[in-house]
Amino acid sequence: VQLQASGGGLVQAGGSLRLSCAASGRTFSSYAMGWFRQAPGKEREFVATIRRGGGLTYYADSVKGRFTISRENVKNTVYLQMNSLKPEDTAVYYCAAALSGTAVLTRGGYEYWGQGTQVTVSS
Repeated sequence: VQLQASGGGLVQAGGSLRLSCAASGRTFSSYAMGWFRQAPGKEREFVATIRRGGGLTYYADSVKGRFTISRENVKNTVYLQMNSLKPEDTAVYYCAAALSGTAVLTRGGYEYWGQGTQVTVSS
């Protein structure tokens, strides 16, 4: 599966962005999907995940209550709605797909990665 992330940009603190990740192939609905982010000089970290059928989601504590992950299997797309953005949310955001189909919180659980989209939050 190939993943294409989009929707990043520059936003002021307190603002919102919605990231999208479009997947190729006809088996999108069988993958769990996740979002990770990597700030300069830091490790790539988990942000959110959703299982293949939707419904079950997990979030990093740092984004809980502000970010929402969702998916539209008919469109082969997963989203990350980001509200109340903070400067510390600045990072390159990556989407990823896991063959297991279950919600996966660790990098090693994902087999496929998108190219990343830059999110910059100004103070």
